[in-house]
Amino acid sequence: MRLNVARVCRPQNLRLLTATPGARRTYAFQASGGAVFKVFNSRTKWLQKERAAANTELSRQADYLKDEVAMRVCERLLDVKRHFPLVLDLGANSCNIARALTRENPDPDPSNPVSPPLASKITELVAAESSSTLLHRDADLALPTPLNLTRHVLADDESLPFAPNTFDMVLSSLSLHWINDLPGVLAQINSVLKPDSPFIGAMLGGDTLFELRTSLQLAEQERRGGISPHVSPLADVRDVGGLLQRTGFQMLTVDVEDIVVDYPDTFALMQDLQAMGEGNAVLGREMGAIGKDVLLANEAIYRELHGNEDGTVPATFRIIHMIGWKEGANQPKPLKRGSGEVNLKDILEQK
Repeated sequence: MRLNVARVCRPQNLRLLTATPGARRTYAFQASGGAVFKVFNSRTKWLQKERAAANTELSRQADYLKDEVAMRVCERLLDVKRHFPLVLDLGANSCNIARALTRENPDPDPSNPVSPPLASKITELVAAESSSTLLHRDADLALPTPLNLTRHVLADDESLPFAPNTFDMVLSSLSLHWINDLPGVLAQINSVLKPDSPFIGAMLGGDTLFELRTSLQLAEQERRGGISPHVSPLADVRDVGGLLQRTGFQMLTVDVEDIVVDYPDTFALMQDLQAMGEGNAVLGREMGAIGKDVLLANEAIYRELHGNEDGTVPATFRIIHMIGWKEGANQPKPLKRGSGEVNLKDILEQK
């Protein structure tokens, strides 16, 4: 379901770098303790984040997507009438969640133009991220409003070093799509949450960057006679709902929205993906840069198939939003099957 489309036009003066197109990822559920099928090279992804964050200016310019999604994740707190003493931001990147929580007037409802920062709902935020350079990139910049923020460098993105029943809420924005053992991480999130506490997250999925994926495949087929593994597999919304249910979450909400960003050309898109730390990290990928002949063919094909009338090229980022609650004693629960006293057929026939 397409909930919203946002278009932003990026600057023209952008350099050429490589990119990671998206595709669908489907999960096979394994028994506890079974081997995890590795799709991504975790060290490569860590290095990409470190190198991207080292170029502070370019990295900040490319944060528009992460800032936008973090803002939309935090807006879901507007519907939760509760205070959260201790919150975990898992895969914090450059603390995009912290910036979103502290911005003024976060309520998008035009009838409520003045609203307090969402940070007022939180006592302490723990921002956890494996890339120390990325996590501390903006440590010297003041947040829009005060927030008790603690930065924690993770030794491993897929191992949470926190005790069970620690956090009152877990947030995650645009980091889970690089996890190999997503069922295992979701189970750990469930474990570190206190009973009747929410997990609110967003990840890239589905047909993200389908324009780039299709045009790059056609370009390689034309110039090289085959297709290299440049495609990073991504989860589908049906996978995410099943995973949340299987890892013990209750009262699930999963929805999808597309954010479409307009770029002057495919080279600008590729540079921004690299500056985001979103380069290709698939195991067995072809090493080195994509050939110039393939890139030029990709540019022509992309414009022919997907180009806008104003000369820009669109890139679609499909965002899968998810909310799940850890089971708690006071949560509403469905009645047992067959316990109903009114036949739905009789009600419908009365209308």
